[in-house]
Order: sequence, then structure tokens, then C-alpha cells
Amino acid sequence: MVFSSFTFLMVFFPAVCFCYFIIPERFRTARNLVLLACSLFFYFWGESKGVLLMLAVITVSYFSARIISRAGERRLLRRLGLGLELLVCLGALAYFKYTGLFLRTANSLFSLNLSVPEIIMPIGISFFTFQSMSYVFDVYRGKTEAQRNPLYVALYVSLFPQLVAGPVVRYETISAEITGRTQSFDEIYAGLQRFIMGLGKKLLLANAFGREAEVIFAMESGVRNTATAWLGALLYGLQIYFDFSAYSDMAIGMGRMFGFHFLENFNYPYISKSITEFWRRWHISLSSWFRDYVYIPLGGNRKGLPRQILNLFVVWGLTGLWHGASWNFVFWGLYFCVLLILEKLFLGRLLKKLPAAAGHVYAVILIMLGWVIFNCTDLSQLGGYFSDLFRFRGDFGYALLVLRQNVPEFLFGLALCTPLPLKLFRLGKDKPWAELLRCLWLLAVLVLSVLALTGSSFNAFIYFRF
Repeated sequence: MVFSSFTFLMVFFPAVCFCYFIIPERFRTARNLVLLACSLFFYFWGESKGVLLMLAVITVSYFSARIISRAGERRLLRRLGLGLELLVCLGALAYFKYTGLFLRTANSLFSLNLSVPEIIMPIGISFFTFQSMSYVFDVYRGKTEAQRNPLYVALYVSLFPQLVAGPVVRYETISAEITGRTQSFDEIYAGLQRFIMGLGKKLLLANAFGREAEVIFAMESGVRNTATAWLGALLYGLQIYFDFSAYSDMAIGMGRMFGFHFLENFNYPYISKSITEFWRRWHISLSSWFRDYVYIPLGGNRKGLPRQILNLFVVWGLTGLWHGASWNFVFWGLYFCVLLILEKLFLGRLLKKLPAAAGHVYAVILIMLGWVIFNCTDLSQLGGYFSDLFRFRGDFGYALLVLRQNVPEFLFGLALCTPLPLKLFRLGKDKPWAELLRCLWLLAVLVLSVLALTGSSFNAFIYFRF
């Protein structure tokens, strides 16, 4: 059940709101039980078998944290609790997500004939396992207390706004709000605004860019000329940004309506002037997860440059692998790793001496090349696409046609890659006329989104597959 579907918009979400808000605010436990039941139903709707795995992960996370908490200074028992969590979460990821990749790779490298089973990967497994692990890690490090009530741990992991495509929420971010949040009309209204804007970004922009990008990436190598290939890279870059940031907007908006304040996951990444800056602005919750739970424990930058470089390769190889069971994702992660290392060694200093526009062009071009690697799961397709990018032949006819057919989407899309529209939206914040204009704008976005949903079958979220 995706957020941008009639089932969710017209049935599920209104029903959740009704059941939740009809309960007086002072009955916090009852409201939490409603959210938990609805979240489990939400996941069961799209993943009837996977819900058992999620419940198993929740159960193990609860007991692992309790073991660590009760162990005190007994190091062996603390490690036992942590090891149990890692065994279950990483084991689930390895089996459901990577078994096929490992077996196919072994068959290819060693000329084996191992049977490759058809394993259906539960939706959002990368997100709910990472959230569960972050909770146990923080208990192990003494950053948060182990929760005594298993239902609260279950609510934290399964909360439907961020369950299947993030952001990856830390327990410490919402632990106090699980038991003590307050809600007001202003908070609910602000959350609804955020949700509608996310819905519009998905249905009016991401889907439009995605339809065109899909056609270009499906072309045979050689048929696709240079201009078309670069346009395809740009379209996919816009699609994945508006697709994923839209989901984050809707998740943050719904969370706020229910009294939860998730941290921001995107901060205008395409205005970056370096790759280092880009990764401070893109998928912030995942980047910070790998920084805090992998990079820093490995030693970070505290053990000399060679060790720092090795740590970066480990982190970015894992980051790439997290995104999917295909080697192109690993190459994508290592591609950015090399760029980040070069910026740390010398390129970053050079970029600071150049005009800001030069740094921006540099970053955007390399980011778009990275999205080509990300999108081409077939390595032969990837080679063909890069050949088309740098073949420097053909005319601009098809590319110009696509641009002409999508002028409004391109103009709004490029504008929304910058903070300018938000600044305009907030002008005259306390003026009645400004609030009226904002309401009319949101109503227009909502109506156009529903109309777009009615007339289109292209509606899947990219990050659902992770």
C-alpha cells in the first residue's frame, strides 16, 4: 500500500486518523495501540508473510536491549545481547536480500552450478532492520535506556509513516514522544501541509520524470544519442530525488500529525558544490547511520590516512550493497567513495578556490553519472549507456521534444531543487492573505495530484525495493 494510492488516501489514512483522534489525548496508551495495530495492518496488507519476520526482529531487538541493560558491567552478557541482535538482523538481510546475489556470483566466478532459490524479499527490510539495530546499538553504547514495554519497541520499529522507505529514525529521536507527545491544531495542519507537498512532488513531478527516464534507459545502446543519454541521466536524477524526498516529506508530515517529529532526510542536495556536501544533504538518515555505527567504530579518521581510506571503502561498499542485491550498487558506492577520497586528499581544496558555479557544475555532472550506475542493474547495459554518454554524436531532436512536452514539470522541478520556493511559500507568514494563498496553493496541489493519480499507472516508489 503506497502513500500515493487511492486505497491509502481515501480509505486507510482517513480510517487511521478517525480511530486515533476519536480517542482523547490523555489516553496515550490507547492511541499508541491504535497506531501499532494500524501499522501492523499496513505492513500486512502489502507483505502478509513478511510481517512475521518484522515481528521476529522486533522481539529479538526488545530482548537484546533488555539483556544488555540488565547485564550492567558484565561484558560477556552485553556482547551476547548485541550478538543476538546482529545475528538475527544481518542474517535476515543476508538470506532474504543477498542469497541470490552470492550464489549467482559464486556460479559465475567458480563455474559452479549451484541452485539459486527464488526468495521474495520483504518490503522495507533494509529500513526496519537498520532501525532495530540502531536501537540496540544505542542501548549498548549507553545513549538510550532499554524500553521495558515491548509494545513501545514494536511501535517504534513498525510505525507506518516511515516503515517501508524511511527515513531511518533513531529511537532517541522519538522515545520521549512515544509516551509524552502533545498535539495541537497547528501541528496537525503543518503535518498535513508537508504531506500534501510530498504527494504533489511524487505524483506531479517524480512520476512524470520517471516515465520519460524509463523510455530512455530502455533504449538500445547506439540508438540513444549523446543528448538523449544525458537527458535520461538528468531525468532519472530528478525522478529519484522527488520520489524519495516526496516519501520522506509524507512520512515526516504524517508523523507530525500524530505528534512525532522525525529528522529531515534531505536538504536540497542538488545545490551542492562538492560530492562531500552532497552526501551531507542526501538521505541524511542513512549517511549518519553508517557514520555513527560503522565508520566511527572502525576508527573513522583517528588512525591515520591509510586506515581512514580503508574505512571509507568499507562504509561505501556496504552503503552500495544496502541499496540492492546487484553489483552495480556496490560499484555506485565505491564510485562515490573514490570521489570523496579525492576531495579529502586535494580536490576539496581546489574546489574552494574555484567560483561556486564551477563547483556546482562539477558536483551535478558527477552525481548524474552516479545515478546512471545506480539505475543500470545489468552491467552490459551500464557499459552501453556510458558509451552513449561520451560518444558525442547525433542531434538534439528527441531530447528537445521531451523537454517541450514537459516544460511545467522541468520548471517546477528545477525550482524545487532550491530553497527559493519554500522561502516564497513562507512570505507573509502571519498575514491572513498569505495564509489564504497558501491554502489555495495546497488545495490546487491536492486536486492536481488526485487527477494525476486517476490518469496514470506509473506510481511505484523507487526505494520500496530496498
